[in-house]
Amino acid sequence: MKRALVVGMTGLDKRLLRHLTIAVLIKLVVLGVLWSLFIRDGRVGVDADAIGERLGTTVPTQGESK
Repeated sequence: MKRALVVGMTGLDKRLLRHLTIAVLIKLVVLGVLWSLFIRDGRVGVDADAIGERLGTTVPTQGESK
């Protein structure tokens, strides 16, 4: 498959493919670094009572009969 891709490519096509590949790899690395710095350790606490009050409904607790 790779051989068929390279056969019809000119020098400019190969250069463009190389530059696009490098750009995508750099973006993936940057996204990985940003994720590890800002998102990885982020946690969101969920309070069922507060959400129920905000939505105007009651939230049954675990073990409570209906």
